[in-house]
Amino acid sequence: MKKILLLSIGILSCLLSAKAQKSVDEQIRKLIISTITINNYYVDSVDTEKLVEDAIRGMIEKLDPHSAYSTAEQTKRLNEPLQGSFDGIGIQFNILDDTLMVIQTVTGGPSEKAGVMAGDRIISVGDTAIAGVKMPQEDIMKRLRGPRGTKAHLGIVREGIDETIYIDVIRDKIPLNSVDAAFMVTPHTGLIRFSNFAATTYDEVVEAIRKLKAQGMKNLILDVTQNGGGFLQAAAEIASELLPKDDLIVYTQGRAIQPQSFLSRGGSAFQDGKVIVLVDEYSASAAEILAGAIQDQDRGLVVGRRTFGKGLVQRPVDLPDGSMIRLTIAKYYTPSGRCIQKPYEKGKQQEYRMDVINRFNHGELTNADSIHFPDSLRFQTLKKGRTVYGGGGIMPDYFVPLDTTKNTSLYRQIVAKRILVDANLRYLAKHRNELKQKFPTFEDFRRKYEVPNEVIDNILAEAKKALKEKYPKDEEQKTTELLKRMLRALAARDLWDMNEYFAIIYEDDDIVNKAIQLMEE
Repeated sequence: MKKILLLSIGILSCLLSAKAQKSVDEQIRKLIISTITINNYYVDSVDTEKLVEDAIRGMIEKLDPHSAYSTAEQTKRLNEPLQGSFDGIGIQFNILDDTLMVIQTVTGGPSEKAGVMAGDRIISVGDTAIAGVKMPQEDIMKRLRGPRGTKAHLGIVREGIDETIYIDVIRDKIPLNSVDAAFMVTPHTGLIRFSNFAATTYDEVVEAIRKLKAQGMKNLILDVTQNGGGFLQAAAEIASELLPKDDLIVYTQGRAIQPQSFLSRGGSAFQDGKVIVLVDEYSASAAEILAGAIQDQDRGLVVGRRTFGKGLVQRPVDLPDGSMIRLTIAKYYTPSGRCIQKPYEKGKQQEYRMDVINRFNHGELTNADSIHFPDSLRFQTLKKGRTVYGGGGIMPDYFVPLDTTKNTSLYRQIVAKRILVDANLRYLAKHRNELKQKFPTFEDFRRKYEVPNEVIDNILAEAKKALKEKYPKDEEQKTTELLKRMLRALAARDLWDMNEYFAIIYEDDDIVNKAIQLMEE
């Protein structure tokens, strides 16, 4: 431990001026002496590792809301979605009645090659039962994942077969895709939705653009609603495919580092045609960088609601035991000079986390007139001189209010208690093959499929049993319509993939429909 602390002193010495060094050395010696004294003389035994971690967390918590410390295990879990792949067996699954049910196998992945099928129930891995034992999902995933080349011996129950099937799956590299959906929403407009900005996101988006152009795409909608961000480089690379060469995408400024500007390299994926970026209150970080660049350079429009306002640059500092500090070193600014980061007070993390709820309570998410900007927050776009606003986040060119009347409390309860998901899994487990034969294409399914009334009746019966006297009878009719739409989308996902899921979900999405209307105008 002392060695680690001394190493930290060495690193700091390289960063600090000689004048500041003496004061910092004194403070670090205080920290070392305090830690060693507690470890050696405290009345009870102490966990030194936890003692040091608590000290680090205590320092970090007094800084901004996005500086953070993570243990070695937490660091591994945090990095995995951004790396673009992991080693495993290649299935999408859900838990039904304490049993793992396969939703889809990854195309070309190890499970598909070994003969695992959608609808299979995996009841054991190796000699360990994972069904009927209330095993946490995290523990199940640990047993399914493992080093590439190792074998997972799966016990499988399959519809129509009485005995348990045993299949050996050789674990391999499984891609983690950022692009959730990419399809044509009108004959000339394509839509690409991606959930984060990971190491593979740029390549995925460019490939999606290529495929949509081959289908006749002239205009492009990028959906980054609920996209929490990720790698700055991925956002800059995607923006480069849309912006002319040398257009400014974003720049950073910080106290102790040199300012840095990111310019478009003028890629060829989509330089012509209209562009609209969809955002909401959960679009953050890299999503805001992309939206801000498109808006400020007058390359396209931003549609939706004001984004989250996460514009702080974190530098990862790897510690010797695999843990990590993500330290804020600068702020992001859009090409027009707007700071993306929303205001915050150091050390007041809870207030910061409540911001979206406060926005809702103040009416900002439902009424554009609730948003007021002082003249000091007015900025001009770089090519057309349009007025845009700073103050944190990206304010869209076209505001689309959150429609709070679309959901019911009954529907929210049904979703929260997993009644909806479980009903869909049970129905698909029995009728998957029948539906595949009846609807050979998604378009057939989209035009003709009707959710059976007995499925809805069963869901409502389950809800009545769960909610008892709190069951809101007056919400049944509206809730039924919501359930039918979501069940159609879930069935489409399980029979095909996420493209088909979002194609149905977007039919009733106000932000998407506004973007399509603007494209047609």
